[in-house]
Amino acid sequence: MSKLKEIITWMESLRDEKNIAGMKRFGIETGHAMGISMPVLRQKAKELGHDHTLAEELWDTEIHEARILASLVADPRQTSPELMDRWCEAFDSWDLCDQCCINLFRHTPHADAKIHEWASREEEFVRRAAFALIAARAVGDKKATDEELLPYFTLIVNASEDKRNFVRKAVNWALRQLGKRNLNLYMEALKVSEELMISTSLNAQWIGKDATEELTSEKVVARIR
Repeated sequence: MSKLKEIITWMESLRDEKNIAGMKRFGIETGHAMGISMPVLRQKAKELGHDHTLAEELWDTEIHEARILASLVADPRQTSPELMDRWCEAFDSWDLCDQCCINLFRHTPHADAKIHEWASREEEFVRRAAFALIAARAVGDKKATDEELLPYFTLIVNASEDKRNFVRKAVNWALRQLGKRNLNLYMEALKVSEELMISTSLNAQWIGKDATEELTSEKVVARIR
């Protein structure tokens, strides 16, 4: 039995209808889901290690959890811009989008270019991916400079009027995570948040208000100080 078939058989043995119902309540697309938790998938990925060929095979199954596992075992060094586009254009759920950005895309040398490219795309999950990737870089990319990250605030402002729920939540997430990175970015994030609060767009106002509330909380202020 091939490694791919072994993994699919393993996934089928763990199928959990209760978990699938729970995923659906959280707005996750469950048409091809097995209901397997992230800790279980992460443990499986640790056992498998990086295997880029297997990652592409897992992705092609279209199984929700297999695609998340693909993002965990894919090799960032072998992840081309073309693969990132192909996977991104196939996103059908917010969690799959976010996991690919966190687990794989932020580790590639193409992350910054894809953020700027995807932020202007019309497809809901492609545009979400741009801002999920900003949030992932703000938290996890310790080598990223402020000069790299500061232009993302313009992308945030430009997308702040997008009313689609999965986009606006990612825009808000990106703004908050940038603001929590360091003092310089904090000041810029707070400035942008306050500007959005007085926008004529109700959607932008919500993003600004929610980000301002977190950025001015005692916990965040103490951390930045």
